[in-house]
Amino acid sequence: MITFALCLILLALSYFTYGRYLERMFAADPSRNVPSQSCYDGVDYVPLPKWKTFLIQLLNIAGLGPIFGAVLGATYGPVAFLWITFGGIFFGAMHDYLSGMISLRNNGLSLPEIVGKYLGTGAKQFMRIFTIFLMVLVGAVFMLGPADILGNLAGFADLNLGKITIPNFWVWIILAYYVLATLLPVDKIIGKIYPLFGAALILMAVGIFAALIFGGYNVPELTSLANMKSDAARFPIVPTMFITIACGAISGFHATQSPLVARCLTNESQGRPVFFGAMISESMIALIWAAMAMAFFGGVDALNQELAASGNNAAWAVDLIANTTLGRVGAILALLGVVAAPISSGDTAFRSARLIIADFLGIQQRSYRKRLYICIPLFLVGFGITLVEFDIVWRYFAWANQTLAVVTLWMISVYLYGKRKNYLLALIPALAMTFITADYLFTSREMMALDGTTGGVLGGLLTAVILGCFIGRVRKREKNE
Repeated sequence: MITFALCLILLALSYFTYGRYLERMFAADPSRNVPSQSCYDGVDYVPLPKWKTFLIQLLNIAGLGPIFGAVLGATYGPVAFLWITFGGIFFGAMHDYLSGMISLRNNGLSLPEIVGKYLGTGAKQFMRIFTIFLMVLVGAVFMLGPADILGNLAGFADLNLGKITIPNFWVWIILAYYVLATLLPVDKIIGKIYPLFGAALILMAVGIFAALIFGGYNVPELTSLANMKSDAARFPIVPTMFITIACGAISGFHATQSPLVARCLTNESQGRPVFFGAMISESMIALIWAAMAMAFFGGVDALNQELAASGNNAAWAVDLIANTTLGRVGAILALLGVVAAPISSGDTAFRSARLIIADFLGIQQRSYRKRLYICIPLFLVGFGITLVEFDIVWRYFAWANQTLAVVTLWMISVYLYGKRKNYLLALIPALAMTFITADYLFTSREMMALDGTTGGVLGGLLTAVILGCFIGRVRKREKNE
């Protein structure tokens, strides 16, 4: 329990120390004009109270990540605590705060447009395609998972109405909600129900934390950096654990969601509690779930065995833990966690895709008709993806998510270098995550499946090439100044 407690304390303290340092370095100015004032449109640019934007941001970036990813990451043992803690502070919270604030300073621009401004036109075009694809993929994944759960709870997946059968009934229900949430102004649905779901996510974590402290559970201590996962040779800590635990440490998806909230902040001083604070909160949630997963089943070995027997079904483990430790209240909160949270992340993914397309096509979004022009093709593609087997869709999601974080970290590095700020804060995480995602690309069975040595060498070479591009980019900017 000592390792877990120390990590939790470090996460909490980082908000008042590292978060404050980043705020001062960025020179956040409460008196500076913000997009919700200068670009107000009543649809996406709408000022909201700080507590609402915090809960919306937390729910947007969380989804299933800090729960499912933490449970699966716990199979590696207490070494997962280190990645969640130090990754959450120096990688994830830094990434979320600076990308969110850079968007805030650029009128709430979406991620691809910001990347293009600091990394060039080629990077912008790549990010436009890659980000839209990832957003639609996220939306589709978060239709399939909750639809399966709702189908199991209701006892039917297809609705039979006499001679009429509606296949994939729950997918259609979720899709209908997505259409409404994506089209309506941000304060109509997202601004009203997301804070409730965000609060439920926090209450669920608090309940699990209380059960962990007072329930007599034994959380394993960190005594070595050993990989405790079953068949460790197939699942090395580097890079696999760093890909498995994404949202609890760092996630590129977060940077696609921050512009949505950046358009609703009322002053720059809200950036630290909303962007940095939401990420630290997510890391704390992930840490609690990782600890409970190890303790609930009686140790890491038992956790590996139980998950393997369930087909590595994290939803099964979460449901069992919540119902056992929290009772009926746990069942309700678990339902909100495994159904409402991914649905909320899915609809904001589609909303982000709409905003990205509107930004680069220059289509104003006051009109419902123009919003429909963008949304209809997105939803058609998203529904088409739901017809593909879930495992195939999910297989590449985590890697794509971390790859997006890599591009964002390089963008932040260039921004800080150009502003004569401490760019090493972003450059070091950028180098680390570039190597991790490249190594995973070359060595994982889902990708190229090369041997570990070859993959590591190629990952190192690719990282060196990208570092060279960074040096060339900043030198070019210096010459043009």
